[in-house]
Amino acid sequence: MCPGIIADLHSHTIVSHGKDTPEAMLRAAQEAGLEYFGISEHSLLPPPYVCRLYRQDMPERMPALLDWLEQQRRTATGPRLLMGMELDWTPDCPEYMRQVVASRPFDYIIGSIHHLDGRLSVGGAANWPCSESEADTRFSRYYALMADMAASGIAQIASHPDFIKLHCHALFRRWITQPRNLAKVRPALLAIKRRGMLMEVSSAGLRQPFAEAYPCPEIMTLAADIGVEISFGSDAHTAADVAGNFVALAAYARSFGYTQSAMFVQGEKRTLPLPQNGEQERA
Repeated sequence: MCPGIIADLHSHTIVSHGKDTPEAMLRAAQEAGLEYFGISEHSLLPPPYVCRLYRQDMPERMPALLDWLEQQRRTATGPRLLMGMELDWTPDCPEYMRQVVASRPFDYIIGSIHHLDGRLSVGGAANWPCSESEADTRFSRYYALMADMAASGIAQIASHPDFIKLHCHALFRRWITQPRNLAKVRPALLAIKRRGMLMEVSSAGLRQPFAEAYPCPEIMTLAADIGVEISFGSDAHTAADVAGNFVALAAYARSFGYTQSAMFVQGEKRTLPLPQNGEQERA
């Protein structure tokens, strides 16, 4: 039974740094009872950006994956398969990003911030911890970049909005709970709303030692107050992750007053109901 969440829009395969094939991921989505499933592989990075987690043959394997997605989304049943792309926001390479987005008929683009100025990887464990003052600089810049990404209109979904906490959760908790710092997040959320984007609510954080969804409660509260629409994703890197912790994720979203989510099919926004506890939920 699906816990009211019928669309998982964020997943990865063996083509980048996932552990399972696209076929295995789709089977997992079928077994989870999803009605929509998006494979949103990472985009290739422009030089000199690099992610050491990606397979070395990712550039050679990516075209075949996208060909498969284009074919399968026309014929796959239960769930409907969507072709997404997780695009790294690299503001010094705007033309490259636009070429990536225009290269295929994607259903949607997920915009992600994985690097700060100077190409510092926010998900690199070796880059943390740092001093409180340096953390403030990094966190502030992260949300300034998110506001720029949203304003660009290049993506439809803003992924894991506090991914930067991955290896510095305690530092981030001290930072985000201060009102002056939460105010630095507000422009990014306003830009997301203004552009008609969705903010991803992700169960990926529940798989981490800190066991906290993306985004944290403070950002969820602010987003709900502003009226930011949400989408759901597992950021699955294995078949076992698909729709993972969606019962808890649905309850989390409901606790902030959300009664629906949204998604994009061929660039068109669609809303999906999120039943409240006790209401009939879809199989």
